[in-house]
This record gives sequence, structure tokens and C-alpha cells, in this order.
Amino acid sequence: MKKTLNFIIISAITIAITACTKKNDPTPVYNPANLASLSVEFDNIVGDRTLTFNNTGSLYTNTAGEKFSISKLQYFISNIKVTSTSGNVYTVNQDSSYFLIKGQDKATRFAKVKVPEGDYAKVTFTIGVDSLRSTMDISKRTGALDPSGTMDDGMYWGWNSGYIFFKLEGNSDVISNDVNGDPTGKKQFKYHIGGFGGYSAPTINNIHTVTIDLTAGGIAKVRKDRQANVHLLVDLMKVFNGSNSFSIAAHPNVMFSEFSTKISANLKELFKHDHTEN
Repeated sequence: MKKTLNFIIISAITIAITACTKKNDPTPVYNPANLASLSVEFDNIVGDRTLTFNNTGSLYTNTAGEKFSISKLQYFISNIKVTSTSGNVYTVNQDSSYFLIKGQDKATRFAKVKVPEGDYAKVTFTIGVDSLRSTMDISKRTGALDPSGTMDDGMYWGWNSGYIFFKLEGNSDVISNDVNGDPTGKKQFKYHIGGFGGYSAPTINNIHTVTIDLTAGGIAKVRKDRQANVHLLVDLMKVFNGSNSFSIAAHPNVMFSEFSTKISANLKELFKHDHTEN
């Protein structure tokens, strides 16, 4: 009985100390040299459903009433910045700030970076690859940006010497079997969005920056003794239902064309902060 009572008392004290520690978690003095771990999670969904590939048994439906399935999803996230609750802005070392999110590889959904210890109210990132890095010597484009690797992943246009920022593929019965749809009869749609504005002459520029406000879902408290994780939901339905809504039947294949700018503008609406784990 005495041992049980002691155990209960010790447990209560431990819980109280833990609660006080979390409650009295002072914000560290901002120091750009005092880095700790932060991860940003990109959790892909479709409307109010979890993303499932080749979901022929339970199709998704856009606002145009078109049913579709998804077979591939990949996109680049780069140039991550964070803004503290006191207004300090920190830009992650660019060489460590390029990530290829692969929908079918859940291990890639976390963009892990180093930022100063502190409390952060905003996260900013680029969808795609910036023009400067896109035109750098290949020796400066390593890891996720290695053209040979991204070509294997289908995220680099060899003919255009440029990265595909966002790739979404799938199937829908609304797609015709002619040259305006899919002549192979597979009823496949393909959205390969890229274009950084051109190197020697102006071209399509589909680079967009997104800033996520974390205050409603919980600020990120970055400390050396733990890793904060900012959980973002990425709603792929917004590709079709965003401000520039469109029909799959009318635009089944969009790549390096003027219409791609409308789809790329929709991409800014995909990201929503769900919660933060500190």
C-alpha cells in the first residue's frame, strides 16, 4: 500500500514538473547561429479525403462534376523561410532548401531544415525551383536538383533544360479519345507545370511563393531538445477547383503552355496549416 502511494505521489510530481516546464518555456533570444531542427510536413489530400492512388473503386469528383483518379503526384518545395513571433525573418541556407515531395513515397513528405531556436508564426516557401538555381552550373544542382536524378523521376525537361515544378497525373472517363484528349484511349490527364521566366529570353513564369500563418493552428517552438513539426494539408482538389477552376475534359493535358499559368496560380491555394507538433 505504501509503495503504491509513493508511486502515485512521484507520478503526480513528475506530471506537475512536466506541465510547468511546458508552461514556462521561455522564447530563446534570437541568434542566427544557434540552429535547431524544424520539419514541415506536406500531407496530401483530395478535398476531405486522404490521397489514394489509382482509386478506381472510389473516384474523386471536382466542381465540374467530373470523376477522376490520381496515379502520380510530385512537386518541388524550395527556399524555406521562417518569421518569428517578434518579426525576425530567417532564410534557410539555400543549398539545404530544395525538396522533391513524392506522393507515393511518404518518407519524402517532410522538409527538414535548420533554423534558429525560437517561436515562429509564419513559414514561407517556393513551389518549384527559383530561376537563379535553375540556371546555375550543374555542379551547383545536387541532391533533389540533380538533373540526372530528376530526369529519372520525370521532373526535368531535357528538351527545355528546366525543372517540372508540379506534376499531377490520373484518369477520367470524361477525356476524349482524339487528339484533343488522349489518343491512346487510356483517358489519362497530365499536368506538368514548370517555367521560371526564361534564361536568354522571356518565357512562362510559374514560380510562386506561399506564406503560411501558423498562429491559428499553433506556432512552431523550435528548440534543440526537440523537433517541431509544422503539419500542412495539401488539397489537390484545388488544382481543379481553385480560383482558376477548369474542366478536365476541356484541358486534359497542360504542360508548357499559356494555360499552365492559370493552374500554377491555383497551386498557391493547395496549402493549409492543420496543426503544429512541438
